Amino acid sequence: MGSLFLDACRGEPTPKPPLWLMRQAGRYLPEYREVRQRVTFLELCQTPHLAAEVTMQPMRRFAFDAAIVFSDLLIPLQAMGQAVSFTEDGPTLAPPVRTAADLARLAPFDPWERTPFVLETIRLLCPQLGATPLIGFAGAPFTTATYAIEGKTSRRFVETKRLFYRDPDTAHQLLELIENSTRAYLLAQVAAGAQAIQIFDSWLGVVSPEEWDEFVAAPTTRLVGAVKASGVPVIYFPNGATTILDRVARVGADVYGIDWRLPLDQARARLAAGGAEHAAVQGNLDPAILLGPVERIARQAAEVIRRGAGRGHIFNLGHGIYPDTPVENVQALVRAVRGE
Repeated sequence: MGSLFLDACRGEPTPKPPLWLMRQAGRYLPEYREVRQRVTFLELCQTPHLAAEVTMQPMRRFAFDAAIVFSDLLIPLQAMGQAVSFTEDGPTLAPPVRTAADLARLAPFDPWERTPFVLETIRLLCPQLGATPLIGFAGAPFTTATYAIEGKTSRRFVETKRLFYRDPDTAHQLLELIENSTRAYLLAQVAAGAQAIQIFDSWLGVVSPEEWDEFVAAPTTRLVGAVKASGVPVIYFPNGATTILDRVARVGADVYGIDWRLPLDQARARLAAGGAEHAAVQGNLDPAILLGPVERIARQAAEVIRRGAGRGHIFNLGHGIYPDTPVENVQALVRAVRGE
């Protein structure tokens, strides 16, 4: 029996779009909150049987067409030597990386030695999932670099831009170091059993066309190409960057995740303008729709499916599900997408 998800990744027509949700394992689920009461977030990421359990929780409820391993974008940075901590206000990385001397604190790592918990989680999940594909993931070089430079989640990315323009050599070196480390990390996930990879560029929307060309395009393209060479499909999610999709199209991903700011058919046209006319698309329901009435969820989901046109379309949200999303609204979305 084939996989709707993998067929769609290859750009093939499917009788209905496969469905999974970014952050589908998380705080909107009461069973996840119960697990989190017992451990810190990092402990959860680093304990394979618990990470596997929370990965499976939404699969048991909703039978999504793909699972994504429970982990965090900052795990590779921590393995590179960056101190990372999590509070209710988000991650803190101290001291940040803002000079060549700071960069010297970071180093490439062996995923089998420094992040064995992620690989063991994948190993535990594969038999539980059976024929359902498992997605591995990491942050893209730019997004990962912003955390190292800013030292936290940022709104304005002042320190990132300051480094780019005042010390471009160090910026390039940091991006290349992250690229190389992430490549090894993702290839290890594939070796452990991941059947697809998503690369999250969560903060790409702050990048200008010129910054994309000078700093971001090359390491991102190399990373995508290296993972594709392993034989698994690669999903690239350039969040907030719909205005430069023609440039983004050149990274060579199999699938492009589209945020909710641009209809899917228009996104396909912009991707085609950049040479990715055969790529699949993923998305792109506004996650806030799931906070509204069921009737609107069904109506908006149908519109996303219509614009996906039944070919190479993976149904997803335009970003991660909100923690205060009602579980019954997720169930309503599942029914709507599956035509039940």
